[in-house]
Amino acid sequence: MRGNLKQAILWTLPAALLSACGGAPQAPASDDAPLEQGQAGLVAAPPTPPSGNIADSVVDQGVLPVGGAVAGYPGSQPGYFGYTIQANAGAQLRLEVTHLGSSMYLDTGLFLYGPKDANGSFGVTPLAQDDDSGYGTLSKVELVTVPKTGEYLAVVGFVNAANKQFRLAASCVGGTCLVNPPAPPAGLTLSWLEQPITERLQSVVDQGNDWFENETGSLRRLDYYWTFTGQATLDQAVQAVLAQGRYLVYRSDPAPAVLSLSETSSSMWFQFRPLLPVILETYGNGTETVQVKRYFREYSTGPNGDTHRILYIMLFPQSYKVIVFEQTWHEL
Repeated sequence: MRGNLKQAILWTLPAALLSACGGAPQAPASDDAPLEQGQAGLVAAPPTPPSGNIADSVVDQGVLPVGGAVAGYPGSQPGYFGYTIQANAGAQLRLEVTHLGSSMYLDTGLFLYGPKDANGSFGVTPLAQDDDSGYGTLSKVELVTVPKTGEYLAVVGFVNAANKQFRLAASCVGGTCLVNPPAPPAGLTLSWLEQPITERLQSVVDQGNDWFENETGSLRRLDYYWTFTGQATLDQAVQAVLAQGRYLVYRSDPAPAVLSLSETSSSMWFQFRPLLPVILETYGNGTETVQVKRYFREYSTGPNGDTHRILYIMLFPQSYKVIVFEQTWHEL
């Protein structure tokens, strides 16, 4: 559904992204004209097939190369077209049903599944998805990091598609798909997108929040662009987080602590300790060294007592993610 809120909040992009790899533009469709911002329904994900392989719910349309684009010609009925993408672990991709080459008023949904497993299945849980973040009611996944080397399935869902066409493009915007990236400049500020956390993680947070009325936790996921050699540092991740208004108060902490994962777990309130292993399983690649820095803030809220806030900033340097967990305690 077209709305004012996008699924991800886009902050400033580094200039290096302008030279990220991408395919040569194709000629636009003959009826290519500005799309209206009309109301449209949500294009849902493909139905889950009995096989557990989402590929069985889409029409195979061949290969979509990274750095290239393909044209799709839907029929008169709503449906789903699937395109396979080969990518290496750590590649950062943008997928978009582009304004150029797509028909007026077409409403799409965009989904990425995978990687394909040893049994040839892409599974049924999207790695990334979007409804209307592109032009008009077209779709765009602004940033997705490929977790493992292998084959992925990009799916375009469509409605009101009679006599229409679309153009789907895949481009490299960072990570391991870049060729000869430069060294990071001095004073680099990370550019990031906030992405929704998984339903499983939200459930664990909600369970922790159910314990006490005056103790709450919140979890955020920030995916950052990486267009350089090497890896981002924990200091860069901290800078990106503490620059946000909601976290400015933590800058006054005189003694923030760098913690190991075991120290992080033991310092979290007991009701939130189940969260850490799920975070690592969900967002880590299993081999990277996850780094954590903790900040503390205590202040008086007047006659109602004190408030304690604890902030954990977790850097996943090979998965290009910063996970932010905050615990808040209010004296009753």
